[in-house]
Amino acid sequence: MFRERGYESVGIREIAAEADVAVTTLFAHFPSKEALVFEQAAGFEARLIAAVTERSEGASVVGALHEEIGTLVQHCTTGDATGIWRMIDQSPELSTYAQVLELRYARAIAASIGSAPALATSEVAANTIARFAMAAFTLARQSADPRATLDESFRMIEAAWAAARPSQEK
Repeated sequence: MFRERGYESVGIREIAAEADVAVTTLFAHFPSKEALVFEQAAGFEARLIAAVTERSEGASVVGALHEEIGTLVQHCTTGDATGIWRMIDQSPELSTYAQVLELRYARAIAASIGSAPALATSEVAANTIARFAMAAFTLARQSADPRATLDESFRMIEAAWAAARPSQEK
């Protein structure tokens, strides 16, 4: 319905009626209308956390994030996802919600970096790298050449990580 008529043109009661559920039931599963569009948000967040916490022995945190965010960008820039992201980018409500999610993901990444004893980094460094990583996701997703944009962004993130950790794991 969103893709056919536009996000702003579809009401929550109409969505509930189409799904043959009560509005309260819909809200029990999705806390807001925006959450319907971003139904995969929890999975994205879990994947980003796992990229940090479950990376292979010897893999750098920045390399692991680069790889996982590359997979997410690939998902978001192909198939049906392109139309969904076009709708998100054109809707002020959805764009704002996407920014809130990006910040939430960055906080989750930073917390994962901060809780990994082997990374022993400052809170500022963890937060900076996490926010840079999420900005790289958005820039790549919106780019005409997502892979090149992501790779260029992560070269800079790698340099920032190295500057924050001059004698530690790079």
